[in-house]
Amino acid sequence: MRIGFDAKRAFNNQTGLGNYSRFVIEALSPTHPQGGGLEYILYTPKVKNLAWLNSFDHNFVIKTSPLGVGGLWRSWLINNDLKKDNVDVFHGLSNEIPFGINKSGVKFVVTIHDLIFLRYPELYPAIDRFFYQQKFRYACENADAIVAVSQQTKDDIMEFYKIPSERIRVIYQDCQSIFSLSDTLKEQVGKEILRKYSLNKPYIICVSSFSERKNQKRLVEAFQISGLKDYELVLVGGKSKYAEEITQNFPKNTKILYGVPSVELPDLYQGASLCVYPSFFEGFGIPIVEALHSGIPVVAATGSCLEEAGGEGALYANPLDVNDLADKMRQVLTNDSLRNDLVLKGKEYIKQFSSEIIAGQLIKLYNEL
Repeated sequence: MRIGFDAKRAFNNQTGLGNYSRFVIEALSPTHPQGGGLEYILYTPKVKNLAWLNSFDHNFVIKTSPLGVGGLWRSWLINNDLKKDNVDVFHGLSNEIPFGINKSGVKFVVTIHDLIFLRYPELYPAIDRFFYQQKFRYACENADAIVAVSQQTKDDIMEFYKIPSERIRVIYQDCQSIFSLSDTLKEQVGKEILRKYSLNKPYIICVSSFSERKNQKRLVEAFQISGLKDYELVLVGGKSKYAEEITQNFPKNTKILYGVPSVELPDLYQGASLCVYPSFFEGFGIPIVEALHSGIPVVAATGSCLEEAGGEGALYANPLDVNDLADKMRQVLTNDSLRNDLVLKGKEYIKQFSSEIIAGQLIKLYNEL
């Protein structure tokens, strides 16, 4: 059986959708007990970053678009390549599949990460909502199977697009393996990174893009009233207008780190005393999984799917209530027994997200199709 992937994000996006695409591709790379005889082709308009693929043994063929027609090829013309390449199943890893698939003879799977643009339309420009709606609805209505990255996302697909439950499979994701170091290695790594960013005292970390939905402004407010004067708050993300708003009244014991290379994130997580992820709505919440792999406790937000990502490895607070956020942070950092219990439970909980388990679930789905 030959499997094709829409790998645009894997090669050209360094954040959420790119991380998911790379995770799936890496998980399916080793010879899997259920995957005998599978062949893989990665379709991408262009290749910006190849280093991640060459960092592990893989059995993938890469196909790029003709020069100058990347968008048209990915959305329409790729169907011709899928037929010529005898692809049996094509998996759109980032919320979309090509248009005009009915005559291709290929089975199509799409991963839907979230429908936040429908649940919170005020957070998105009208033009973005228009194009998202065209692509997401088409994919959900026409794919042979839908992978939802959480039960929350599955529920949203059923609510907004009226897709029957049996067409949607909840298959979680894990983070990259660089976040899973042994306890011995954790004692050896990170000192250089901590010096680089002048992290000289215990700190709380939040890794996320900066936007209103991610809720960092309330996190800063909660930290200021928490009484945790021996700690710093470290926000990691990319520059944005929302980040500028936060820095207008920036307290001394809070730092923003922009543009941190992904290879440095494990050290930053492992050097932290606590991870806080206060986003009031997510499709899954991979920073929580990264933190649990890094062996640190988590405080996350109620209201969407973050309980699915963190399980019993986290405490959960109302993201709109700065007092609740402050209280949960204080509970974890002033109670060694609670903190150690969260770490142990978190390590056990994330076993269900292992690449072996998820690869098996995906291969089972491809074989069924």
